[in-house]
Amino acid sequence: MSSFGAVLDPKTSPTFPIAARATLEDTQLRKNVRHATEVIQNKRARVVGEMPDWQQLRESGKQIRQHTMDNLDFYLEEFERNCTAAGGQVHWARDGEEAKRIVVELAKASGSPEVIKIKSMTTEEIHLNLALEAAGIHAYETDLAELIIQLGHDQPSHIVVPALHKNRQQIREIFQREMNLPELGEKPQDLADAARRFLREKFLRVKTAVSGANYLIAETGGVCIVESEGNGRMCLTLPETLITVAGIDKVLPRFQDLEVMLQLLPRSATGERMNPYNSIWTGVREGDGPKNFHVVLMDNARTEVLADGEGRQTLNCIRCAACQNACPVYRQTGGHAYGSVYAGPIGAILTPQLQLLQHSQTLPYASSLCGACYEVCPVKINIPEVLIHLRNKVVEQKGLTAESVAMKTAGAIFRSERRFRAAQRLGRFAETPLVRKDGNGEGWIGWLPGLLGGWTQVRDLKEMPKETFRDWWEKRGSRGN
Repeated sequence: MSSFGAVLDPKTSPTFPIAARATLEDTQLRKNVRHATEVIQNKRARVVGEMPDWQQLRESGKQIRQHTMDNLDFYLEEFERNCTAAGGQVHWARDGEEAKRIVVELAKASGSPEVIKIKSMTTEEIHLNLALEAAGIHAYETDLAELIIQLGHDQPSHIVVPALHKNRQQIREIFQREMNLPELGEKPQDLADAARRFLREKFLRVKTAVSGANYLIAETGGVCIVESEGNGRMCLTLPETLITVAGIDKVLPRFQDLEVMLQLLPRSATGERMNPYNSIWTGVREGDGPKNFHVVLMDNARTEVLADGEGRQTLNCIRCAACQNACPVYRQTGGHAYGSVYAGPIGAILTPQLQLLQHSQTLPYASSLCGACYEVCPVKINIPEVLIHLRNKVVEQKGLTAESVAMKTAGAIFRSERRFRAAQRLGRFAETPLVRKDGNGEGWIGWLPGLLGGWTQVRDLKEMPKETFRDWWEKRGSRGN
């Protein structure tokens, strides 16, 4: 039986409004998401409040990421040189399909029909597990949250906490069923012990591992992974072959840049001062770690995003998910409504760009533009600014529509006082059969025909006043004369 549920794929997923309507009806999911995000936000607020230089750190993080993107080709080539010199092998993939083909070939060459995996949103982005399974290679997720998702035949709903939408009882039921543990207790320790026993055998037996990367260090050719559980450390030290799949945007210029990033990331992501496990490995070394180390550098439309002067700041993201935790839209809908492994505000700007706006055109509208995401972003990505930029591109791409014709007509009316006055008179005449009086004698419109009906589905409109302010002012002026 497949280990995967319905795949979150922007090409086939329903639009955000349709998907969100369904998730809004799941009260348990909404309760789980709201509770989890509140816990993380409160922890984040405490540890950020301890930092007198937090805003300076944010600015430093922004400058490091912007400088990297401005010189991305140079630092990628530097990383390749230094990684190769240290004994690693670097592979370039122009898209997800090529990346999957490379990883499958490397896994087959290792001689193992199984791989163990460190949590990686990049491999989720390209649905690597499905490709491995199709090639007869079984992938075991070793991150606790990812293991819950895999055993539950589900999909991640959060960048940092993929199983955030599941509560303890739901997790217990998954483990009881999939691990054949009918007597499993419901305490957190019981669940953690069950996962530990399940994974320990995999760590000791499987000889090939697949990881993502939090950072690629150009200066040393090293790869950095940060985590909270230690499963990643097991995957880095025990297997004979290690395959890292990383987007080209993950590179940092210098080792010293980690001083900033390793303060920003844990506080923003999990509300910790430091990640319990910070692993950096560079190439291969006799008697220590994997004998074969591969890095797959994947583009997958990131070059196109880089070429967009306004949208390129999206690539500065360090995948902390602070914007998700702060977003009122995400907290109501959960992550699955976004139809992508990248949910929340960052998903609303990243996914459409990675899809070159061929899909996910409703995601830039999945926001109230309240700015909460920008306020918490550790590298100061102006997400509302990018959302507006993408909305403009969506409108341009759609071309002539009923909505665009209506907006152009409105613009023409507002540019002329004569046309504006005529439109007001016409509006008063046209609304007459639609107006209903309330108990106080005030008129309200509760239904509009055609496309205009979208306004009155959830609101009433007050009838237009019999006299405009301009008319009143002109009469007042004439009396004064």
